[in-house]
Amino acid sequence: MPRFQVTQVGYTMTADLTVIGPDLLIVLTGGTHPHIGDVTTLTKTTALRTVKFPSHDGRFHKDYLVGERLARQLQPWLTGSCTVTAGIHVDHITQAQIAASGGMGDDLGRQIVAWLRAHPVTTAAPVYYRDGQTPPQN
Repeated sequence: MPRFQVTQVGYTMTADLTVIGPDLLIVLTGGTHPHIGDVTTLTKTTALRTVKFPSHDGRFHKDYLVGERLARQLQPWLTGSCTVTAGIHVDHITQAQIAASGGMGDDLGRQIVAWLRAHPVTTAAPVYYRDGQTPPQN
């Protein structure tokens, strides 16, 4: 499983990539308390959809701001579906750290695209029964 990292302004973001057939699963975490705050799904030809989970104080996590940026960078390279989980928390985060987060996500996206270019995702097409065909009876 390839791992990509970027460190700026006192914290690190990590993106772990798992290739599942033609699909990608990316676990984007960082800071002092990694978690799953949001889940974004997409394909090469479908729009992003994001589910935001509630935070400790009832507000919704904002990790999707980084996860969606990363997902948009990968969209042209997708051969199947892509799911990005995002959960980044830095205790007592500063404005500089917040401002850096988008660029850090972009950096991770560039790293993943470079990896995908060097390691294209290829799989055999699944085989389905044709009209009128059924599974053999035992």
